[in-house]
Amino acid sequence: MELVERALPGVEEHADRAAESACLLADVVSAGGWSEVAADDALTAIETLAGALGGIGPELQDVLAAVTAAASTARRRLGLPVDTVPEPVAAGAVPAPRASRRPRRRGLGPGFQGIR
Repeated sequence: MELVERALPGVEEHADRAAESACLLADVVSAGGWSEVAADDALTAIETLAGALGGIGPELQDVLAAVTAAASTARRRLGLPVDTVPEPVAAGAVPAPRASRRPRRRGLGPGFQGIR
């Protein structure tokens, strides 16, 4: 299992933004500051990142399975919906995001230049 010297275009920037967002969230939240939607979004981010990192190789996927299991346990304890059938992720593949109650936020794409 090896990492490449240079990530695919955009990967490092997105990972940096994800880490920065996680730090900002940790700075502003308190025990009483979580809503159901916010907790669901944070757990979805954890599961998605663990699944994406698991695509590096089967050894890492096995280790990160504990992260997704912990996120499922957290969902149950918080009374949030839990996926009943986990989908295995092939090495090198990025898992599809988990279905949630509200639509996912989506970017406008790499060629978006604004409304004219």
